[in-house]
Amino acid sequence: MLNDIKKSAEGRMQKSLEALKTDLGKVRTGRAHTGLLDHVMVDYYGTPTAINQVANVTLMDARTIAVQAWEAKLTAAIEKAIRDADLGLNPSSQGNMIRVPMPALTEERRRDLIKVVRTEGENAKVAVRNVRRDANEQFKKLLKDKEVGADDERRAQEDVQKLTDRYIAEVDKLLAAKEADLMAV
Repeated sequence: MLNDIKKSAEGRMQKSLEALKTDLGKVRTGRAHTGLLDHVMVDYYGTPTAINQVANVTLMDARTIAVQAWEAKLTAAIEKAIRDADLGLNPSSQGNMIRVPMPALTEERRRDLIKVVRTEGENAKVAVRNVRRDANEQFKKLLKDKEVGADDERRAQEDVQKLTDRYIAEVDKLLAAKEADLMAV
């Protein structure tokens, strides 16, 4: 019973770490990559749809993303969606092709991106701590229902705290690596 709760908590902490890795992958470092536009939603006949569901997203070169709409009349909607996505990108249309150049990162922009990265990291830490809180509440409920002893409950809480410390250290390591990557010129 206690081991099931601990395994569940560890799995949820791992998912929080994976979500952070995904979010950090979206923060760009000046190089173009198609994953940057994955979460951009386009108004497709009244339905918000992922950009890769209505267009081909490819790389033209290291600093430019090309978006080719499958339907010509969607080009303007795609361009507007990219502009409104708050990514700091300024797409331009050339017929059915939309070019999305990556602006060079200024020192100020790098600092802004580091703030974004730190916010994502803090959100991941909060998620890990919430998992710890949930597990501890389950342990206390088992103790209250007299399904486990006080010593077992205390040991289980200590184990979950060690897990929490380990995952928060992982989050800090990921953040440090991403910040170093962002500050590298």
